Amino acid sequence: MLGCSSFGDRKGVRIAVVGDGGTGKSSLIAAMASESFPDSVPPVLPPTRLPHNLYPDSVPLTLIDTPSSLEKQGTRNEELKIADAVVVTYACDEPFTFDRLGTYWLIELQRLEVKAPVVVVGCKMDLRDENQVVSLESLTSYLMQQFTEIVTCVECSAATLYQVPEVFYFAQKAVLHPVGPLFDYERHTFTDRCLRALRRIFVLCDHDMDGALNDEELNEFQVKCFNEGLQPTEVAKVKTLVDQNVPEGINSLGLTFPGFIYVHNIFLKKGRTETFWAVLRKFGYDNDLKLRDDFLPVPSKQASDQSVELTSEAVEFLNGIFRLLDTDKDRSLRPAEVDRLFNTAPESPWNDAPYKDAAEKTDMGYIPLNGFLSQWALMTLLDPPHSLANLVYIGYSGNPASALRVTQKRSVDRKKQKTERNVFQCYVFGSKNAGKSALLHSLLGRPFSSNYTPTKVEQYAANVIELIGGSKKTLILREIPEDGVLKLLSNQDCLAACDVAVFVYDSSDEYSWKKSRDLLEKVVRQGELTGYRVPCLLIAAKDDLNPYPRAVIDSVKVTQELGIEAPIHVSMKSGDSSNVYNKIVNAAEHPHLSIPETEIAKKRKQNQQLLHHSFIFALVGAIVTVVGLKVSRARSVKKNFSA
Repeated sequence: MLGCSSFGDRKGVRIAVVGDGGTGKSSLIAAMASESFPDSVPPVLPPTRLPHNLYPDSVPLTLIDTPSSLEKQGTRNEELKIADAVVVTYACDEPFTFDRLGTYWLIELQRLEVKAPVVVVGCKMDLRDENQVVSLESLTSYLMQQFTEIVTCVECSAATLYQVPEVFYFAQKAVLHPVGPLFDYERHTFTDRCLRALRRIFVLCDHDMDGALNDEELNEFQVKCFNEGLQPTEVAKVKTLVDQNVPEGINSLGLTFPGFIYVHNIFLKKGRTETFWAVLRKFGYDNDLKLRDDFLPVPSKQASDQSVELTSEAVEFLNGIFRLLDTDKDRSLRPAEVDRLFNTAPESPWNDAPYKDAAEKTDMGYIPLNGFLSQWALMTLLDPPHSLANLVYIGYSGNPASALRVTQKRSVDRKKQKTERNVFQCYVFGSKNAGKSALLHSLLGRPFSSNYTPTKVEQYAANVIELIGGSKKTLILREIPEDGVLKLLSNQDCLAACDVAVFVYDSSDEYSWKKSRDLLEKVVRQGELTGYRVPCLLIAAKDDLNPYPRAVIDSVKVTQELGIEAPIHVSMKSGDSSNVYNKIVNAAEHPHLSIPETEIAKKRKQNQQLLHHSFIFALVGAIVTVVGLKVSRARSVKKNFSA
């Protein structure tokens, strides 16, 4: 397989050259720039920019000479921190300068937390004592094992120009076509993320989905990546090579995935990382082996109170994927089946918070269809680029731009008194031990637990709610810890993404009720100040316990004063949810209702109405006056004319 691709994402590569004084740093740079050995060079050269067409990738290089003295260590360190690659020099005719690489220079790079790839360069090769010649491999093998940031070692001579261009070619190549993301030197195998990327590429090329690339599919792969087809003899050579080394890499249908891996392993062994990366970049990968932004046309929100949802086309695709993975037809996916779904993604997106444990699962820990779709809805709401990327990773073949849609502003929904949203986010406020987590767990169908663990970080729960008439909406509950409320409300746009706010209190506890009432007042004031007014509901939890009498009276009074619905009484312990989730969705579907108003807001509204009415009366009066003047003038004219 031939060819390589250019790397057009970078405007340049910055290479810092460091090492002991007198090892040949400045001469190396000067020789590279002038293609001749300089008679004399200053102690430190200014930045040297090389033309972009010097190497095949057509990316310009900037070479940074650095001082070796301790007095100018700060300047050198600053250059190292912004370098894309580092060349560390030693003098071939002075062995102690090589020893200094492991005892000082490479340790110094680690201390500075320099993440750039390192090329070790032996300068003054022409001056080395011929009686002390040691192979470069034996000289540097231990050093490369100890310092894995070293990508290659090379010897050169500025005086004869021997391998001077190779020094900076290897440095540039380490930046543009890095080995680190591809190969794990400790395990001596491909990185997990690299294998996942290659698996996705293999699946995309396997058009007939028979688990092997036939000759036609291999040729299409070659043309896509390198703009050049394969001759039948070349295909035969590839197959023979694979068959000799990896028997399971070839079958009667063509090249299998193990064979595909072996071919790319050959690229690495031959040092052809540019060929490997040509394949990866053609399929949209960046240096972190994730899809580049230009492959992910995520629709942008124009306002904070908009959100992003999956389109019906994307939901239909996910339904199909679920059916395809559900091979045992038990209407749920086992953990292994979910892992198989994401084995073409950099990692499974649901293994960590906030997605872990955020969806419904069966008693066996399997995820049903509603839980599956809810996970995707949650990921799309919280992180649209991540959601779209994973859709593409798992094989979404439609136009990526048609997978997500931006909803209408919530403020517009309230004015129109309706919404077309399919996903609603509900903020859950309340005191510690009020029953917030139980509300989330019940949404996910989990049994009630008497063990109390205080919530310290925000948690999410998402599930599909079936409404009267058969329509379905996804409800996402976002639990706000009591200690996290002030931090949340410090953000002016915190309520922009909220469709409904619920305030949970332990109906048997005085403090819990007072705290929820206080939180309700804070949120209402925040909404009035920022313009993000949201429907609010009170939830009297633990209804199976003896109620705190004052809370019963006060809660009804508060809801009446604010103009919202009476508290919803629930008991998750006894399984009485009072249809609370449907009521939350109903409030979200009618965004103009259940919006509380304080007395201050009511007076402000009355004053605005009075001003509006006064303006209308004044306007009518002005119109009547003008009309009267015109009539009077007309009569006067008519009278004069008659006279």
